[in-house]
Amino acid sequence: MAKNAQAKEALNRFKMEAANEVGVNLKQGYNGDLTSKQAGSIGGQMVKKMIESYENSMK
Repeated sequence: MAKNAQAKEALNRFKMEAANEVGVNLKQGYNGDLTSKQAGSIGGQMVKKMIESYENSMK
């Protein structure tokens, strides 16, 4: 698998994990039926987890 494909798959798993944590049901493929609030919750959770990971790496 090419690096780009691996990165894309890792990001997709990360997004699905974040969605699960905030209680949003994501489907594989198209998710254009999500509300702005749901999509924002997923993005916010992803950023929160990235910041936590960065902070933990600095300890």
